[in-house]
Amino acid sequence: MIYKKTKRISEELSVIGLGTWRFGGTWDNWDENEYIKIIHTAVDKGINMIDTAPLYGNGVSEEIVGKALKGKRDKVFLATKVGRVWDKTGKSSSYNLKKDSILWEMERNLKRLKTDYVDLVHLHWPDHSTPLEETAEALKILKESGKTKYVGLSNFSAKDSKKMMELVGIDSQQNLYNMLERNTIDYRNHKLEYRTEKEIFPIVRKYGQAFFPFIPLFQGLLAGRFLEEGRYYSKNDERYGNPKLTDNNIYPRYLEAVEKLNEIAKELNKPLVQLSLNWLRQKEEITSVIAGVSSVEQLNINLGCLDWEIDEETNRKIEEIIKPFENI
Repeated sequence: MIYKKTKRISEELSVIGLGTWRFGGTWDNWDENEYIKIIHTAVDKGINMIDTAPLYGNGVSEEIVGKALKGKRDKVFLATKVGRVWDKTGKSSSYNLKKDSILWEMERNLKRLKTDYVDLVHLHWPDHSTPLEETAEALKILKESGKTKYVGLSNFSAKDSKKMMELVGIDSQQNLYNMLERNTIDYRNHKLEYRTEKEIFPIVRKYGQAFFPFIPLFQGLLAGRFLEEGRYYSKNDERYGNPKLTDNNIYPRYLEAVEKLNEIAKELNKPLVQLSLNWLRQKEEITSVIAGVSSVEQLNINLGCLDWEIDEETNRKIEEIIKPFENI
């Protein structure tokens, strides 16, 4: 395993992390035993960055992570989130970064994770109905009480990121970022308040923050899975809710780019997923790539990206393909 260290987080973190969104059950073929096996294999292979959230399956993902980490908690850097709260029906969630809600959420998170602290807690999405000062106060309480060692932001604007840095000290950022969504303006019909490369990366560099890209494989598109699963997804699949992956006008453009990237991967005799992950992990700003998998086999293929590097000429070819998508 390869590890990176940042100015604001003292622990060295694996450049490939494990995302657990899928474990919440929002994809087809949910398999708890397989997910626990994935976590055990990841830890055994040196992955120490594990990312989860109560939003993933209304706490189901956290429960699985908690079960899997029994006897292994000290081997991982565990990150979860607050700020997206499910209603009583479990069918919809709201944004809530009020102090009382954050403290209440954190207690539930820790219970599901079967631990008395997490290493990092991210604010999942902004809540513009709550003053940043109140939210920052809650984060201070979590740190002072030992419930978390570090605090971070996810999906915050550059302006609010800087303000939160002043109020509480922000250790990390977690934002949408992949080869084809470098400064994207929306995510699944959510208008984003930031442009990752243009606005967030400068903040990450200035303050020495860690950066964790989510959706690093464009929900499987940059893993080449459309070749295996067909070019469109079932209505039961989480990806069906992403207009970029279903719109007949937009989706073909992405497919064409992915096919070109796949040709580069073939020339290198490597799978596309490794090309996509390598492109990310070699970036200066990126600390750990939060990649989700559905099987141990996928995990092992992903980790193969650690065995080789993308050279300058290959990077140039990649840039030619992805440049038109820089601001989409």
